[in-house]
Amino acid sequence: MPELIEPTVELRDSWLESSREWGEVSQDGAGLWEAEDLSTVEGFATWIERLREQADDSRELPADKVHATYFWIVEDGNYLGAITLRHTLTAKLLEGGGHIGYGVRPSARGRGLATWALGQVLDVARRRGLDRVLLTCDEDNTASAKIIEHNGGVLEDIRDTWLGPARRYWITL
Repeated sequence: MPELIEPTVELRDSWLESSREWGEVSQDGAGLWEAEDLSTVEGFATWIERLREQADDSRELPADKVHATYFWIVEDGNYLGAITLRHTLTAKLLEGGGHIGYGVRPSARGRGLATWALGQVLDVARRRGLDRVLLTCDEDNTASAKIIEHNGGVLEDIRDTWLGPARRYWITL
């Protein structure tokens, strides 16, 4: 049975294995920033600590970042993916990116994990007092569009964004 957990250094090997599956593709929802070196134990631990700190609304963040809570999708001690809840949106995130981003490692896709995880994080958003959340996905990402729609997403529009052509959905909580 899958569960959502706080990111942890204990799953470093499983996370790195997943990273190899993704190859050069970005791991949506993982909270990766350009300058981070996750190849070392120290670098990985620093990244995990930064993810935890980013969830603390009292902490000051770089101007282009927002507070966010990160969750890992795990099962039987294996990292399967990540999902992020951004607490607020910048103008850039309102255009593309939204409140929630997620990704499931290629070998774990097709099992309903993203649909399940999104439902769980919508409950977290509700408890945080959000009354609606924005989710975006690439225009041609029909799998993600179905996941969002299954969780109540209503398509607002499809537009060119800084991420490329994107579907923009709102979910009322």
